[in-house]
Amino acid sequence: MLLTTHKTAHRISLNAEDFSVIPSAKAFKNAILEHIENAQSRIYITALYLQEDDAGKEILHALYNAKQQNPDLDIRIFVDAHRAQRGLIGDAACEGNQAFYCKIDEQYEHKIGLYGVLVKTKELFGVLHLKGLVFDNTVIYTGASINDVYLHQAEKCRYDRYHILQCNDLADTMVDYLHRYIIKPGYSPLLNNGQRLDKKTQKKYAKKQKSLFKHSNYNNQVHHDKGGSIKVTPMVGFGTRGNKVNNSIRDIFKFARNTLVLFTPYFNLPKILSKDLKKALDRGVKVTMVIGDKTANDFYIASEQDFSKIGIIPYIYELLLVRFIKRHQKYIDSGLLNVHLWKNESHSFHLKGMVADDRNHLITGNNLNPRAWALDLENALLLEDNEQLLKEKWHDELSNVLQFTKKVGHSDELENMADYPKYVRDPIRKLQLTQIDKIFKRFM
Repeated sequence: MLLTTHKTAHRISLNAEDFSVIPSAKAFKNAILEHIENAQSRIYITALYLQEDDAGKEILHALYNAKQQNPDLDIRIFVDAHRAQRGLIGDAACEGNQAFYCKIDEQYEHKIGLYGVLVKTKELFGVLHLKGLVFDNTVIYTGASINDVYLHQAEKCRYDRYHILQCNDLADTMVDYLHRYIIKPGYSPLLNNGQRLDKKTQKKYAKKQKSLFKHSNYNNQVHHDKGGSIKVTPMVGFGTRGNKVNNSIRDIFKFARNTLVLFTPYFNLPKILSKDLKKALDRGVKVTMVIGDKTANDFYIASEQDFSKIGIIPYIYELLLVRFIKRHQKYIDSGLLNVHLWKNESHSFHLKGMVADDRNHLITGNNLNPRAWALDLENALLLEDNEQLLKEKWHDELSNVLQFTKKVGHSDELENMADYPKYVRDPIRKLQLTQIDKIFKRFM
């Protein structure tokens, strides 16, 4: 069944054998390196950031080496501009990844394009959350960025979803978008040429870039349905008005008839989505939610480490989940709502996306939270598989995820405020007392 908001949308055909799932972060890293080595014409990588660490260095050197071997190879990298100009949270001494990019660039004769995309004037109010890696005619879609934990370079891993789509039309469409809205307008500067824009210019460019993104979309005039069994609709969403990604998410919730599976690392559903979810449960849809345990959150700080206030974020997510479970206990008792908490040693959870009725797959980096709903620049791929040709691959992927989860039957199975350490309770209570928590949740 074609979702109503996409009757006139850009749809691309895909054969089932041209879709595959990468099973792990290490395999994802190997796939990146293999595709870099084999690329003949183009490499376009879009991610929130490419970090100065062992994995980031390995990937960036591999890209430059590929360029030296084939100077005609078109290599473009797109990362969030603000994230590239600061260090990791808590590392005030770090100069940011831009200095790292320039240092690597100086070592090579043939250059690549590494763009800092200015989505908003400040990172707090929105970032580049577009996803996708294009190698010639292959698209690898994932919510992961490029650093040690996302690529499982050391002991810890930030686990995500990784999908390969062999599709020339989709690759062309995603590259076309980057040219039309980022490269050609010139408002997102190169980060690896040694130049730095002053704050006034950045603010001016960000305003113009934001205006472009508000009306941007993948080109629906270039390709035509070529008869493949699976229909793919790429989409972009930015802001609350006319957001195609948000509308597609709501459609999947509203048109689910039997089953709905969703993944989110940060449990803080927008109000409208919570209402859509309840309506689905009232219709008798069996809903499976896979959520990261608070200890699997990338902001979680273990008790033996020095605590900072940002470490309260995983606890706030857990409190929101406890409230949600209390409100929906009858659906859990009836078997309609299944909440699974993911925890795997010291690894963290970063899975996103949803599948309805084993037919409609939304592959996205969207966190299903108010920030993604209104602030960040997001994209997604809607796969409509009416013949359920991807069902076996999808169920294998789901089983691989669920093996590290615990099913929650009651809110009492989770910790609550009274169980938290005093250094966590005190700042959360201050947020509640001042009503800042309502504002805080908007940006989480």
